[in-house]
Amino acid sequence: METKNIFSESGIIITLLLIAIPVIVASILVIIKAKNVLKNFLKKKELEKFNEYLKNLSPEEVKKIEQRKKELEFSLSNNELAGDMTPIDAKGLIDNVSEASSLRFIEQKKKSQARPYIEPDLTKLILWYLGCATFWLLFGTTVGEYVGIKFVAPDVDHYSWLSFGRLRPVHTNAVFWGWASLAMLGLAYYVIPRVSNVPIASIKTGYRTLILVNASVILGSLFLMAGINNGGGEYREYIWPVMALFGIGVIISLRNFYKTIAKRTTKEIYVSNWYIISAMMFLLVIAVIAYWPSWQNGLGETIIQGYYMHQGVGMWFMLFNLGLMYYFLPQQLNKPIYSYSLGILAFWVQILFYTLIGTHHFIFSAIPWWLQTVAIVGSAGMIIPVVAGTTNFLMTFKGSWHKLSGSYTLPFYLIGIIFYFTGSLQGTAEAFKFTNLIWHFTDFTVAHSHLTMYGIICFMLWGFIYTVVPRLTGKEPPQITVGAHFWLALIGLLFYTFPLMYGSTLRGLMWMEGAKSFIESVELMAPYWLWRAIGGSLMWLSHILFAYNFYVMVKKKVEIEIPSSPKDILNAKVELDNQEVTN
Repeated sequence: METKNIFSESGIIITLLLIAIPVIVASILVIIKAKNVLKNFLKKKELEKFNEYLKNLSPEEVKKIEQRKKELEFSLSNNELAGDMTPIDAKGLIDNVSEASSLRFIEQKKKSQARPYIEPDLTKLILWYLGCATFWLLFGTTVGEYVGIKFVAPDVDHYSWLSFGRLRPVHTNAVFWGWASLAMLGLAYYVIPRVSNVPIASIKTGYRTLILVNASVILGSLFLMAGINNGGGEYREYIWPVMALFGIGVIISLRNFYKTIAKRTTKEIYVSNWYIISAMMFLLVIAVIAYWPSWQNGLGETIIQGYYMHQGVGMWFMLFNLGLMYYFLPQQLNKPIYSYSLGILAFWVQILFYTLIGTHHFIFSAIPWWLQTVAIVGSAGMIIPVVAGTTNFLMTFKGSWHKLSGSYTLPFYLIGIIFYFTGSLQGTAEAFKFTNLIWHFTDFTVAHSHLTMYGIICFMLWGFIYTVVPRLTGKEPPQITVGAHFWLALIGLLFYTFPLMYGSTLRGLMWMEGAKSFIESVELMAPYWLWRAIGGSLMWLSHILFAYNFYVMVKKKVEIEIPSSPKDILNAKVELDNQEVTN
């Protein structure tokens, strides 16, 4: 086969540009660091000259400097106005004036702001959703960690229920339907009543959905490990009765949200509700189409698989999280979204183009060329909503970039937005014929799926959870472990994806040349799979820290408080006297 210059292909060029974005940012940081090092070096040279000056000082010059030192060290005794008498606080103006701030070894971030009253029953429901989601994140990624280790040590076990073919769908479905879906639904139970200015229609319905979704993931995981599955479809390995439980849970919560929005006290339906409700409607349509038996044979199943796989990511997870972002980002920055119109434009254009792109995973297959071409055109069309959404979010940041350094939540938002742009446009680049020929059936698609589902969805959800839980419980997470969670997750993701993308490109080119055997391409990937395991381990450790942070935010701990103000002391004395009289 004739070898082409891959750097002349548009898909390769776009991908290189997208990879260059974080590299350029890192280079800027390196330049800033180098500038500081140079500055310190010049300071040291200046200090050497100053030391020479000190050695050559005459006694008269030393005497003048000492005299000036005494003059500058003069200070008031701080009792010129108050005198030496004990102060009397007749008006109650002095309170805790002796309190001193403790020494901090890390930068202190801004704490969460108290928000208006939220009914305790709804708070409890939301925390149950987020708690279950955190459990499934730990469970699903622990399975994923074990699966990643199998690439390096494939003979680590010899049990059928722990085989790669069974555990891999356990991992993906647990994090899809357990972690991300429950977290999104729980956050929606916070957002929808807030933007509608009315209480949620039914809290009991929320618990019913919680039970159904958890039952679906538990049963689905057990069936998959037992070898009972849907037979072939990626991300739809659950058999239809299991997925039906999930669907019923979504249906009743959709009805619950719809009734809440219908009772809203505002005239307009805020853009967040557009995205969230549409995502739930699309999920139901996608699931029915994916499991309907009429077209589950031959090319029909392949086409439906491409449709389902991409709509699940783009019209359920992405659409839902964008809706949450349109609520939380303006509130965190304390300013309105940059453009409501851009949000609506991105909404409708995503519905138009994203629903067409499923078959771009099957370029050069037996699927009709016209359908493949439609998928490629739809993939290119996705540039519009991605650029519109990214512009909207970044312009909302405009004038508020300084808040990043003082917030432990906004960095999660920003990373999610950056990966929304780079990861989504990487998907567009993969849809082109030449790049699809190189990367399809390689680990490049695994890297891409983690850039999107992890880089976008997970980082956004973590930011939202760190935002909302302290408002519900009044308890902040330890900022040092939040920072460790952020950096371990980000560095782990880069260690995971970049080596896989590079190695997969080499592997795809090797296949296209056809000069070497398949097993040689497997051997080629061994070091890149090692990096995958290392990156995955860092990501997994970050999830443990996240679970710890969540526990700290929700744990119930009775703290002994000793009264300090006169009012509290007198109230405590009255209570103590009453107890003595009662006894």
